Amino acid sequence: MEPTVLGGRLASAAIGPLVRKLIVADGPGAGLVDRPVRLSALVSFRGEKRTLGEKDVHRLAERIVTRAVESPGEAPFPAAEQTAVAHALARRLLALGDLEMDDVQAVRLGHRDLATRLRDATAGFDGLSSDARHFLDSATEWACLQILEFFTRRSSFVARTLVEQTRAQAELIAKVDELIVRVPRPDARDTAFERRYLPYVARHHDHITIYGIDLRDSPDRWPLEVAYLSLEATSVEDASPGPAPGERPPADTGRLRAEEALLADARVLLRGDAGSGKTTLVQWLAVTAARDGDRVPYVLPLRTLIRTGTLPAPDGFLKAVSCPLTPPEGWAERVLTAGRGLVLVDGLDEIPAADRHRARDWLRSLLAAYPGNHWLLTSRPTAVRPDWLAQEDFRELTLAPMRRSEVATFVHRWHEAAGAPGFEAPLLDSLRTKRDLARLATNPLMCGLICALHRERRGYLPTGRKELYDAALTMLLARRDRERGMGVELGEEVQLELLQRLAYALVLSGRTEMDLDTAEGIVERSLPTVASAGGDASAVLRELLLRSGMLRQPAEGAVDFVHRTFQDYLGARYAVAEGHLEVLLSHADDSQWEDVIRMAVAHARPRERASLLRRLLAAQSPRLTLLALACLEHVAALDGKVREEVEKRAAALIPPRTTQDAQALAEAGPLVLELLPGPEGLTDEEARAVTVAASLLGELEPEGALGVLRRFREHPDLEVRRQLTGSWRRFETEEYAAEILDHLDRTDIRLVSSSGEQNAALARMRPWPWLSFAGAHKAEDMVAAVPSLGEIASLFLTNNPELTDLGGLAPFRRLRELWVDNCPAAAGLDRLSALPLVLLGLSDIGDVRGLRFLPSLTTLSVVQQLPGSDLTHTLPVDSPLEFLFLGRSSTDHTGLRGLREWSGLRTLSLGPLTTEPTAADWREVAELPALTNLYLNGRILRDFPRSLDALPELPGVEVLQVPVMTGTEDLSVLASRLPGLRSVRLTHPSNRPFPGARYQELFPAAELTVEEH
Repeated sequence: MEPTVLGGRLASAAIGPLVRKLIVADGPGAGLVDRPVRLSALVSFRGEKRTLGEKDVHRLAERIVTRAVESPGEAPFPAAEQTAVAHALARRLLALGDLEMDDVQAVRLGHRDLATRLRDATAGFDGLSSDARHFLDSATEWACLQILEFFTRRSSFVARTLVEQTRAQAELIAKVDELIVRVPRPDARDTAFERRYLPYVARHHDHITIYGIDLRDSPDRWPLEVAYLSLEATSVEDASPGPAPGERPPADTGRLRAEEALLADARVLLRGDAGSGKTTLVQWLAVTAARDGDRVPYVLPLRTLIRTGTLPAPDGFLKAVSCPLTPPEGWAERVLTAGRGLVLVDGLDEIPAADRHRARDWLRSLLAAYPGNHWLLTSRPTAVRPDWLAQEDFRELTLAPMRRSEVATFVHRWHEAAGAPGFEAPLLDSLRTKRDLARLATNPLMCGLICALHRERRGYLPTGRKELYDAALTMLLARRDRERGMGVELGEEVQLELLQRLAYALVLSGRTEMDLDTAEGIVERSLPTVASAGGDASAVLRELLLRSGMLRQPAEGAVDFVHRTFQDYLGARYAVAEGHLEVLLSHADDSQWEDVIRMAVAHARPRERASLLRRLLAAQSPRLTLLALACLEHVAALDGKVREEVEKRAAALIPPRTTQDAQALAEAGPLVLELLPGPEGLTDEEARAVTVAASLLGELEPEGALGVLRRFREHPDLEVRRQLTGSWRRFETEEYAAEILDHLDRTDIRLVSSSGEQNAALARMRPWPWLSFAGAHKAEDMVAAVPSLGEIASLFLTNNPELTDLGGLAPFRRLRELWVDNCPAAAGLDRLSALPLVLLGLSDIGDVRGLRFLPSLTTLSVVQQLPGSDLTHTLPVDSPLEFLFLGRSSTDHTGLRGLREWSGLRTLSLGPLTTEPTAADWREVAELPALTNLYLNGRILRDFPRSLDALPELPGVEVLQVPVMTGTEDLSVLASRLPGLRSVRLTHPSNRPFPGARYQELFPAAELTVEEH
């Protein structure tokens, strides 16, 4: 029972005076001189001048309880407990005089907490029922509420409150002054120094350097702001083992922007393979912090710190990294003590293993001495075990491989920084179509190398692919560490020898991963032949894993290459060196060996190359012929006759000439994408066949296929453009829309959207005047997918069970053509009467009755049953129809009755009707004065051969079309009834003979055209 509820039962006007007797009427003043006003001085039953005794308080409590019991409604507790409850309430009221607090403190405490103090000051009442105890607690709270109200009305209370506030403020000011004395703020020298230090950090680290590249025209330093790419990281606990080298990584919901890592966690251990961007991220964090001014950054490369022997204390940070600025004494310690530091410790893997424990002890001591700062430590994945800093609350993250979109962004920024925009688009095309290039471009280091080599060779990187691998290996195995000032324990040749043996073992096994014990065994067997390789196999393998940049541990106890292309390259190098050409050729039919064979041709001597290529051609296989052609790009010296033979044989396959050729070519696999030409020099038919082949390979190699199709997006041919629009479903929706569809000429082509994702992409493209929505789409969703509704002239809606009210299409205010097919719930055609519709096609919709209210139609197609007994009951009598198609069951109820009402009809097309036309129906046709074109489906002639006997002569008909013929139809009646024919067109299936000459004899005066379908 709440106090307010209890107060309602007791009526404050009656009970308030009872509680007021507990308080003295003339209390002391504000107490400015004497001690504070205690509650004991305010209650009437304490002190020298008592007005109430303890018996009086008991009687007061009994009266309160009695009035509560006698109030209307259900009794609050059993009547037998009334005396006990009154006794307990009196004891609690008497406890007011024993509380050590004054009136201001009591009011600040509040009535509920004051009641709790009274309850705690008295013994328990175990004999009471739960209802009685509940009433007692509520009555105590209500009494305290009344008491505090009395306190606040005393004349001395306000003065007393002001005095308390003044004393509290004075005490607070004194404490703040004491704190300021104890913890002085940084002096002006610290502030002045930071004004110099922060801009220095921003300038010093505002560049990216790629080590190990020796190119004449390509820069090795770029502005950080221009070239920096925001990479992503994954949590170690959330990360999956990862894809096999060269495969596309799966979608990872645990990925986050790497530079945001320190926003979520103050302590991060960031792992990443060689060249993955760890040092660049450190630079970016330092530059950003220096410019924002929210934290003071310290960039501490461990390989630099370790040279001095003793790792530095904070006052030695700047000196250890050769910063030319001299800070005020104790400045760094004051920064870290205040928790304003951003400590970026880079390259745990770049110091000897024996020093890493010392580095951890150094870091632990800093963490203990200076909590509250932000810390980042970077390392290659295998340098230290998992959870190496878990006890220090470090979160472990791993830099993720670059996505395709990130690669494209990097390429763009690199060329922008290098001032070479003309090389950007060709390189992106190569990255999309060349699989081994795409496999390499997974981190900033390799992307930068590819960009630099491509520019150095003036855009002809594909002709020098082997040089790319050679440069990458030299850079990763030796030069990068040497140029960064690190010692190299294993020489480049030693590393190559060991790595290629590991690679060849993986190639032979058909795998991309081996267990650690197997790898150690291969290294151990190789050590006796590698003179300069010291140490045991386990130590040498650890060094390869840590420093080579070629190997990694994707999981505990497993080893693989960071890129599948390096495995194939090194495996092929070893196979050629050992003379294992027959082994290579025995696997030529295996698509997994394609890159190995191509690299083997690149490594082989001229005679070996010629032999390999001849053996590939001898197999008489289109795929191996194309493989031989792909090998040519890797060779410079080759027998001229062999090169000529390869090119001649491949020319019969590429470019494909027909759709059938394209389909057969696509069966050779993704290798084809590298060989397909651009549109230059191709006929329209060849161009279309190339786009067909690329489209078919879109599901296997979407990036490469997209790169090929991108070259044809400006092609003017209608069939090529239709092929490009029809391939949308095979590719990632947004990317295909942006890369291909939004660049196409829209003339005479219709774009089909069949999903919500495609609708969303459609909304971001330039308008498509002709659109089709296939599948379940609500009218409002279709409207929302079109940013410029006034640009839409034609809509085709098909297979849509969710379309109910066709009036929802009214926002397409300039719509002239509408097709609605298999939309069984669609109705409301009358609500489209305001649209300028001239063409309407209906098939299997819910309700066609609104059709008669569309006044502007000139072309109408109906393929469903019409209600009523006459065409005029449903079709728009006021429309100036010139073309009418009636198919299937459309005439089951109406026949052709009422057809004469459309006197302007020029073309009548009858599909495969399910009801035989009668003589009355044909008389309706004869009453059409403007009719010049008659189309009769072959099914009518076959299903109702006697119907045409009732056909009157139609001298105005000049064009006859009979589609879907089999060659058995008798057209002699038509020849006699249509004397004015000038053109006859017959179509038939392509898989059976057709007696065209016999039909020509029936129409000697007309031009006869026979077409296959």
